[in-house]
Parts: sequence; C-alpha cells; structure tokens
Amino acid sequence: MSDQGSTRRTVIGTTAAGFATLALSGNKSAAQQPVMPPSSALSDPRNKYRKEPFSEQKQPWPALARKMDPPPDHGEQSYKGSGRLAGRKALITGGDSGIGRAAAIAYAREGADVAINYFPTEEPDAKEVVELIKAAGRKAVALPADIRTLEACEKVVADAVAALEGLDILVNNAAYQQSKKDISEITDQQLVRTFETNIFAPFRISKAAIPHLKPGSVIINTGSVNSYDPEIELLDYASTKGSILIFTKGLAKQLAGKGIRVNMVAPGPIWTPLQVAGGQLPGEMAKFGQSTPLGRAGQPAELAPLYVMLASEEASFTTGTAVGANGGKGSP
Repeated sequence: MSDQGSTRRTVIGTTAAGFATLALSGNKSAAQQPVMPPSSALSDPRNKYRKEPFSEQKQPWPALARKMDPPPDHGEQSYKGSGRLAGRKALITGGDSGIGRAAAIAYAREGADVAINYFPTEEPDAKEVVELIKAAGRKAVALPADIRTLEACEKVVADAVAALEGLDILVNNAAYQQSKKDISEITDQQLVRTFETNIFAPFRISKAAIPHLKPGSVIINTGSVNSYDPEIELLDYASTKGSILIFTKGLAKQLAGKGIRVNMVAPGPIWTPLQVAGGQLPGEMAKFGQSTPLGRAGQPAELAPLYVMLASEEASFTTGTAVGANGGKGSP
C-alpha cells in the first residue's frame, strides 16, 4: 500500500512539473531557473542557490520578477505536489511574484484552487502564475487591486469567495518596503502606505474572510525576521512586521474556538521584487543575503513547503506560532 502511495505521488509530481514546463516554454526567465535535484537527494544548503553577490539593479515600484537579474526561483520547475491540499480553496495576496507566487504554485500542485491578488501593474507576472495554476489542473482566479482601502479588501475577499465557491486558506502576503537610512527620510506618505499595505490590509482582509471560513480553515500571515530583529534601514517596514507577529498570535487565540488556525512565516533575506523596487539602499544590493550563516539569500521556492505545511491537516495542532526561513540569522 505504501508503495502505491509513493508511486501516485511521483506521477502527480512529474505531471505537474511537465505542465509547468509547457506553460512557461518561451519564457526566458523561466528557462534560466535551476532544476532542483529529486527531493530524496541531499544538497548542500550553502550551494543550492546562487551565492555570488547580486548586481546593482532597480525597477520602479512594484517591480516585475521577470525583469530581475537573475529571476527568482518560485518553484516553477522544481515544486512537485502530492495532493496534500486536494479540494482546498486559497486566496493569496501578492500572489503574482516572490513568496506569494511560490505559495500559489505549490498550492495548485497540491490540489487547491487559487485566487491571487496583486497590484494592477503586476499583470505580466500575474498572467504567468494564472497559467501555472491552470497547468496544474486547478482553477485560477486573478484579482488585481490596490488593497490599501477597506473597500478594496472587502471586494477582494468577496470576489475570491464567489469565484472559488468558498474559501478555507487565506495567505496575507502582500507588502510594501522602502529602505531609508534615517527616520528623518521616511515621509509621512511612505509611513502611511507601508502600514496600509502591510498591516491594515491583512487585518481588514482577515476580518472579511473569517465569516466564510469553516473549522479546519487556516490564515497564514507573512511576517519577517524584522518582526523580531529590525534592520535599521527598515524602521517603518519592521514596525509593521512586528505588528503582524502580534496580530497573528492574538487572532490565533480568538479563532481557536472556531477551529480556525492562524500562523506566520518569518522569512529572512529572500530574492523577490521588493529588493529591486526600493527594498535595498542604493549601492547595497551586492550585500543582500551575504551575512547569513549560509552565506546567501534565500529563494521564494524555499518557503513554499512551509506555506503548504501550515495549510495542511498535518499541522492541525499548530496555531499562533511563527516558522522561520532565514538562513540561520534572526528569529524564530
């Protein structure tokens, strides 16, 4: 019986990987992605991805993953599913690129239908994600919106619930980040935008989603190592990430009585469009991720399994906690 289960997982994973390759054929960025070894093979985490410093580069906010050098690995070619989220219905904010895109790919290949929210100008990246979800045989829903207002947050949830015919996984992942050397350089406009995107939106979206969530549903928030150990150039961003940690813990206590779990993933330096759209100080890109004990930045694909695990029934006793992916530096 275990051999049959193993064979089934292999077939599903191989098929999903094949579909993804077809979906991205002709996409130069995807072609540059490294092909990961089988999950049973050991690989040195220090060398699994690029260790060399990233070149100095900048894009207008919010930036596109397809234009990054090198493009991030979201698991397009490497993630293999095994039906762990079969029949589930997920909404992911910031699902067009970076960590949200990695989660979307993984969820679809694990059997979930997926709705992704993204800033309207990120449409080119979002179209790729939609095709990847469809290639995995799942329903894909695109929800472009600037989620800085209550109305937009409520509409994103309502549209996701209507299109997916329900909701049982919510991933609050969208974020805004601009590095500034000193508090005097942080304009009030930047401060307000950072809080509206990073903490007001997760609060409002969660509030709108909760009436639709049944026992067994999950909310997963994307925090940061900055939730615990703020970088000096990310004062406003780190303040919102600290808020997300407390929001996660408090909401988990509230929703435990409803059978709904709430957790947070706390990434360290991950190669996403945030970094090239103002997330790094000018001239500092080459240092990104170099100070971690593993000696490199992480890739979005390395976080996808954490979002799958926290959403799955396997983590049924896990709520109000944070899971780190930081290369050995930071907490938790």
